[in-house]
Amino acid sequence: MFSNRITELFKIEYPIIQAGMIWASGWKLASAVSNAGGLGMIGAGSMYPDILREHIKKCKAATSKPFAVNIPLLYPDLDKHIQIIIEEGVKTVFTSAGNPKTWTQHFKGHGITVVHVVSSSKFALKAQDAGCDAVVAEGFEAGGHNGREETTTMVLVPAVVDAVSIPVMAAGGIATGRQMLAAMILGAEGVQVGTRFVASHEASSHAAFKDAVINSAEGDTQLSLKKLTPVRLLKNSFFREVQEAEARGADETELKKILGRARAKIGMYDGNLTEGELEIGQVGALVNDILPASEIVQNIWKEFSEALQNPIRIH
Repeated sequence: MFSNRITELFKIEYPIIQAGMIWASGWKLASAVSNAGGLGMIGAGSMYPDILREHIKKCKAATSKPFAVNIPLLYPDLDKHIQIIIEEGVKTVFTSAGNPKTWTQHFKGHGITVVHVVSSSKFALKAQDAGCDAVVAEGFEAGGHNGREETTTMVLVPAVVDAVSIPVMAAGGIATGRQMLAAMILGAEGVQVGTRFVASHEASSHAAFKDAVINSAEGDTQLSLKKLTPVRLLKNSFFREVQEAEARGADETELKKILGRARAKIGMYDGNLTEGELEIGQVGALVNDILPASEIVQNIWKEFSEALQNPIRIH
């Protein structure tokens, strides 16, 4: 039986955390991961308050195991989301995209475990000072919204581990057990996995988007929209339109106009691979199939365990 500070903190079997990705991480995926021994997570960033409550209720009905909710702190209906999380008795919250000092003590006052996603050791220290129970060190390889520093996971994880005393989870570029072992050798006590779980049966994202992920190759993603909020995208017509605008020096106003409304939903949920915003990590190049979430958890853990026994591969 594996045990460390992360498995003890979340009361889970494996230190494998499913990321709370918009348009992918609904109750079906979260409950499947939790039932498999990891920590499933509902991604509240793409949900109206009433939809979030529905997903939490369905997740509680589908699993007796712990699960979490991810909330971006810049979300416009944040106070409503937080009230629903408290009312529904959610035990763990992952926060991102904002100052953890604002809400962490409010959560902890209701007995909720709080984890914050960071892109630098400076922000990790701020999260620790705010009272967070753990942090996710998310490297530049990750899909979706990303740090401006462009620090890779291999550099970020040991920097954060050295900076804080609370447990650290690694994220960004992790889809296999070997990558998990590498992160934990660097000092992480768990991993948060996003892209691999997008390519799962239970992910709520569109089948066309899942196919695009498993068919992606090295170099098919790039960080974009750095003048707004940096986001890693699959390259398509929308990406190229943004790239051309940035190349000619477009300001925030023009970029916001190009982005428009619901661009991520159009791509990842509705399946418009041409005009949609397709958020995915570099590690999509290593993901070649769409599997049940439970099988993904078991595959990662099996490969991690085997690599732990024989970490040096000699060809």
